[in-house]
Amino acid sequence: MRKVFVCLSLLGLLWALAPAHAEGEAGPGAATDVLAPDVLVKSVSDDVLGIVRSDKDLQAGNNAKLSVLVQDKIIPHFDFGRMAALSVGLAWRKASPEQRAQLTHEFQALLVRTYSSGLAAYRNQVVEYKPLRMNPSDTEVVVRSEIRQSGAQPVTIDYRMEKLPRGWKVFDVAIGGVSLVTTYRDSFSQEVRDNGIDALIRQLAEKNQQLAQGQSASPGK
Repeated sequence: MRKVFVCLSLLGLLWALAPAHAEGEAGPGAATDVLAPDVLVKSVSDDVLGIVRSDKDLQAGNNAKLSVLVQDKIIPHFDFGRMAALSVGLAWRKASPEQRAQLTHEFQALLVRTYSSGLAAYRNQVVEYKPLRMNPSDTEVVVRSEIRQSGAQPVTIDYRMEKLPRGWKVFDVAIGGVSLVTTYRDSFSQEVRDNGIDALIRQLAEKNQQLAQGQSASPGK
């Protein structure tokens, strides 16, 4: 699963460079509240990075504060249920409601920790957004962007997003053309095939515990 977690760590930094959704004045769920997906992606970053730049604890890598920031500002814009279902693949259909809930929970916990690490690694990279190709009736779109940093090759990051009653949500991300959901599915399938859904849940829980212990031991905790 090493490739998955490397991708996630990079994704944490890239989403931090991207950006957030603000509710409209008409109230949650109203049609006028729904921001265009590219506007949504372009607005969380300004919010998140503005907070990081103004907080010395966050800049020093305070894991507790970074985790709260990720939970409040980034995580609400992901559809973890769909991400987990797509990542587990056909085995999701056979999973019980309790197993699905556990998988979704561990999936979210993993992203919170890896996004926190990504934010701590922020070093003034620049993001460039591509024009959005979208028809008015579309309920799924891809928001394309490119991350630029001096002395390094640009990295593409594409957000696959779906339109839900409360706005647009991310359900997959492709980094350098490699889908996060597909990478997960490739990684998870062998474990599920060999040992079942419960073994995959344990594997994710153990990885989350390792990450939590590593963050607790870091100087910025």
